[in-house]
Amino acid sequence: FKFYKLKSMNHLSKIHLEKQFVATRALPCPYIPGRTERKLVTDLVAKNATEFYEELSQVGFRRSHGLAYKPVCPNCTSCVPVRIRVPDFKWTRTFRRMMKQNVDLISRDMIAHATKEQYNLFHRYQRFRHTGGEMAAMAFRDFQAMVEHSPIETRIIEFRDIHEALVGVMLADRQKDALSAVYSVFDPSIKKRGLGTYMVLWMVKRAKELKLSYIYLGYWVKESSKMSYKERFRPLEGFTTKGWKTLRNSA
Repeated sequence: FKFYKLKSMNHLSKIHLEKQFVATRALPCPYIPGRTERKLVTDLVAKNATEFYEELSQVGFRRSHGLAYKPVCPNCTSCVPVRIRVPDFKWTRTFRRMMKQNVDLISRDMIAHATKEQYNLFHRYQRFRHTGGEMAAMAFRDFQAMVEHSPIETRIIEFRDIHEALVGVMLADRQKDALSAVYSVFDPSIKKRGLGTYMVLWMVKRAKELKLSYIYLGYWVKESSKMSYKERFRPLEGFTTKGWKTLRNSA
């Protein structure tokens, strides 16, 4: 591991300089074949975890368990942190139709607690959408750790149909002025509802109710088809060397 001091990184110079950041070793990039991936990582477990993560989020970091991370890949800047600007969100006809199409779903916004029912849906989703991926091999205890081991306020939202069948689950961090989508899964056998998109739209609606300004969607990689859906939510901002900027074609 290589240790970093934030004062050597211009766009992070105002953040808790006493914290220690570590760069992971290079691994194959999961998004672009032939490239390598490295991450800058720091521990969030501290008395000021909420305040610390608020600042980190504003410069493109994401959370996993009790850690915050950001790509620092050599000679590559393809991973762009993105967020939806909620007050200006553009409700297209497709989005409005999708909301009406799923009006029968029941959402339950709860304290992040993992259940076997959620895990079974997670497992089905992984086998269908990400066969051979690292998360496909996660046991229940690993899923439980992902859901429950958070040093900040984290919610789990369940989506059920009129028969009480669990069709979607979303893990989201509640921040001062934003909601952050940590991970979401849905029943892969249901094609017509567009559940992946619907859950993001649900977050936008929820953020408006809470008078929040942003929805953090993680990283967008232009070269990755799995990431292309994020471009549909406009206006979409990306974090650059000059701060947050509205992405082209997302005005």
